[in-house]
Amino acid sequence: MNSHDTATLLEDAADRIADISRPDLQIMLRRAALRLRNAGDISVGDDVEEALRDLAGEFGLSRNDTIRFIVREWLEKNTYLPVHELDEDGDVDGEA
Repeated sequence: MNSHDTATLLEDAADRIADISRPDLQIMLRRAALRLRNAGDISVGDDVEEALRDLAGEFGLSRNDTIRFIVREWLEKNTYLPVHELDEDGDVDGEA
């Protein structure tokens, strides 16, 4: 389960707190605590932080998702990861 799934479960539980059983709530809270405990924060300079904020707003992503996107793109462009190839028959967004 990734952090997005955990956050969604917690938000859903908060919306219907009266309907969530105590054991289910305990499990969700323990998962969230474990994720927070194991989460590493990336510290960057103010100029990089500002650029990340602007880019995240442009992409409509969170700061961490933007960092993941940037790292994946860099790894693909520098051949550390295989590039995602589009199917010839697949749909694409935008214009050619």
